[in-house]
Amino acid sequence: MTFLEAIAVLAAGFAAGGVNTIVGSGSLITFPTLLAVGYPSVVANVSNNIGLVPGAVSGVIGYRRELRGQWRRVAILAIGSTAGAILGGVLLLSLPEEVFGAVVPALILLACVLMAIKRTPSAHAEREHLGAGSAASFATGIYGGYFGAAQGIILMSLLRFCFPDDLQRLNAVKIVLTAVANGVAALLFIVVADVAWEAAALIALGSTVGAQVAARYGRRIPSEVLRWIVVSGGGVVALILFVTR
Repeated sequence: MTFLEAIAVLAAGFAAGGVNTIVGSGSLITFPTLLAVGYPSVVANVSNNIGLVPGAVSGVIGYRRELRGQWRRVAILAIGSTAGAILGGVLLLSLPEEVFGAVVPALILLACVLMAIKRTPSAHAEREHLGAGSAASFATGIYGGYFGAAQGIILMSLLRFCFPDDLQRLNAVKIVLTAVANGVAALLFIVVADVAWEAAALIALGSTVGAQVAARYGRRIPSEVLRWIVVSGGGVVALILFVTR
């Protein structure tokens, strides 16, 4: 890797860390960057996943105030994310990467539609649905372990309908669950897959700083504005994936 390529990977990691903290889909920045500098697709996917884990942890630290009073909820949902990530990581190492290519853009568009639906006051009065939330965390954990682009967008859209809570607090839960999914998959990849450690380290450094910057400003965004940021970001991601698949 040349010096300029290293700078490009570091910058991509910074941008991805920020995007993942506020919206999700940072992998659409780092993964193509790794491909562009010459890494094979599976190596790039694995190294990208490992590199983004410190950024996810950094985002959790940045949103620690929003996580107060939610640790029981997070612990239960994390069980689903862990199981899903293990399954997704196994699928990545055993199936062609094109398997999800046809359905991922449609999933993201569906998530955007769900996110765009404005919940009514009566809906906010509903009780929590931990069972449905666990199913959502398991399903998105599979996707996160396999590829993960826009995992946060899909997860956020589902959490809104499982938990009547402020969107910034749910964003904090999303950050933790994506960190868990990525971290579990990363442990699997470290043991059994080829990792480009120089690329993973650059992404880790960049994403850690980017997540802190995004958390500092992103947590001040009003919930309604955040909702439409997620919808807009998801639409762009789906369009990119439709065009490039």
